[in-house]
Amino acid sequence: MSGNAARLNAIHSIATAPGYESTIDYAGSPTSSVWGENVFSLNEMAQRLPKAIFKSLKNTITSGEPLDISTADAVAEAMKTWALSKGATHYAHVFYPLTGLTAEKHDSFFDPDGDGGTIATFSGTALIQGEPDGSSFPNGGIRQTFEARGYTIWDVTSPAYIIENPNGTTLCIPTAFVSWTGEALDKKTPVLRSMQALNEQTQRVLKFFGTDGPFVSATAGAEQEYFLVDNNFFYARPDLLACGRTLFGAPPPKGQEFDDHYFGAIPERVQSFMFEVERECFKLGIPTKTRHNEVAPGQFEIAPVYEYANIATDHQQMIMTILKKVANKYGLACLMHEKPFAGVNGSGKHVNFSMGSSKAGNLFDPGDTPAENAQFLVFCTAMISAVYKHAKLLRAVVASASNDHRLGANEAPPAILSIFLGDELNDVFEAIVSGGSVSAKKATLNLGVDVIPTIPKHSGDRNRTSPMAFTGNRFEFRAVGSYQSIAGPMVAMNAIMTEALAEAATYLEGADTSSPEKLGTAVEGYIKTVWAECSTVVFNGDGYSDEWHAEAESRGLPNLKTTADALPVLLEPKYTELFGKYGILSERELHSRYEVYAEQYIASVNVESNLVVEIAKTVVFPAAIRYQGELALSLANLKAVGIEADSETLKKITALIADLQSGIADLEALKAAEHSQGDVAAHTLFIKDEVLRQMLAVRATVDELESMVADDLWPLPTFQEMLYIK
Repeated sequence: MSGNAARLNAIHSIATAPGYESTIDYAGSPTSSVWGENVFSLNEMAQRLPKAIFKSLKNTITSGEPLDISTADAVAEAMKTWALSKGATHYAHVFYPLTGLTAEKHDSFFDPDGDGGTIATFSGTALIQGEPDGSSFPNGGIRQTFEARGYTIWDVTSPAYIIENPNGTTLCIPTAFVSWTGEALDKKTPVLRSMQALNEQTQRVLKFFGTDGPFVSATAGAEQEYFLVDNNFFYARPDLLACGRTLFGAPPPKGQEFDDHYFGAIPERVQSFMFEVERECFKLGIPTKTRHNEVAPGQFEIAPVYEYANIATDHQQMIMTILKKVANKYGLACLMHEKPFAGVNGSGKHVNFSMGSSKAGNLFDPGDTPAENAQFLVFCTAMISAVYKHAKLLRAVVASASNDHRLGANEAPPAILSIFLGDELNDVFEAIVSGGSVSAKKATLNLGVDVIPTIPKHSGDRNRTSPMAFTGNRFEFRAVGSYQSIAGPMVAMNAIMTEALAEAATYLEGADTSSPEKLGTAVEGYIKTVWAECSTVVFNGDGYSDEWHAEAESRGLPNLKTTADALPVLLEPKYTELFGKYGILSERELHSRYEVYAEQYIASVNVESNLVVEIAKTVVFPAAIRYQGELALSLANLKAVGIEADSETLKKITALIADLQSGIADLEALKAAEHSQGDVAAHTLFIKDEVLRQMLAVRATVDELESMVADDLWPLPTFQEMLYIK
């Protein structure tokens, strides 16, 4: 059998597949009709709970008031009755450990009734608290192996929901996850704490504008990018299967240079997959809005409407689960690694961040013009201050082995944190600082075609190279990785805005604000103070350019290029103080996160380096040797009949095989030397400086071999096949 049997079988399977037609009756049950049908929503609660209990629960959910525990039994009974009507037999406390993935513990509603039957029970105690193993999840030293107790605690602000399976349904209850000592072992708890802290400091500022009172919540809408690869190729690539990215692969003859994939016509099978993803999201009340082809071949995007930050965090985890589950139904593998294919566009999760309340509205919405809105300018100024003072933290919370491959390449923003304001907003700040006048710009676009109407022009262009771009009524944090939970970035954004708004409130409280005119003067003073200190973080140009990297260095902006450089930021006293001051993370909790994320970095690269050695030895090397042998035999046969053939190809293949063998040996030696590294910090630096470098050296040899070995002998599905066969 030829060396590329797996490739040929994969292509044949795709070409002869009978198709992946959906069994859903969209005509009889349109997607629009299933919205929220699997969510224990406020509407559902209103129908099933006594009025007093519903009012109390609603006040907790919408206004942040303390939860009245006495309501738990009534809520549990109503939730159980609703779940049973949906066919549920079990309930699960769903939580988000520091793995970044979703975890759940299932328990049955049914207990023996003592008469040979069963009875469905679900108490308020069971609703509020569960008990998974607190030592079996990453905890960064907070819990020892023998200290097993951990608690899941009901997050009343995030609605319970039903997950469907062909063989049944399960009631899922969003929870926080803490240790027996009450320390956060998850990503949800710090989000909730940070939202509470943000509200407290925001209220101090809003009172100057008469818009304080109702709970102010951070909001988020995360644009999820991903790749789709046919399962036949996916299972023929050990690297994709084990670590989510290709460790080898020569560039395809055609990449993304024609820009013909972006917003192009969606392939039929992919569109069928998207329809079902959106339907599953709708059932769970996830407000998906946008779908399209992304820049790279085989890359796509789904984007929801913004929601409260904690619910958006939950929904993002659910979206990732749905994408993978539904993709498999259509014979596809969904890849959310930030850089599954070297040399083509990477995948991000652009988080659109804002904040607001029912009374204050969207605090990043400038209204008619930014110049007319002092409240907006204060909050925008606070964001400038936050990003300038805490740029290193923002880089640290998006750090991972996988995101290191993306930041600074193609679609991704650079690792240098800066803010894009756009021309009009930048002019407003410059005018305030210089004492000049501000004129509103109401530009329009006229295309010179009678049948196309004149349309309003946005006040500023968009900047895809900016890590933190103002886009009209929100800031888009573009450095977040596609496979990351948005919890960490949201905690950081909330924390730094909490600190910046506390500083703004303190400034205004120390000024004379006794009249609208004096308040305006105080706001102007605050803006000037921040701008003088922080304006170097504002950059409206090309973040990809070499000139910007040099300019950023001259401005003193940090450029933490890798996870090994960025993660130690979490240990700086500045951030121990920041997170502790507002009750978001204790010193032990913050340090534990550093330990967990550093260990995950080490483990990720260790798996990849293991795979590089294994695939190079057992897959690539045998194929190269076979080709070398066939080529040598062919040349010998030609020579035997008096034909002198060019042997340069044989010499090149022989040299590459020798390079491959020595490269593998060098990588194995480095992997052995890893064990002699000191602490976690030293280990991460060794991996960054030595192991990854040698992995790239082996890859370069393998990729060159791919371009020379006969196609009928090459064993791994190629980039061209994986990216274009859909």
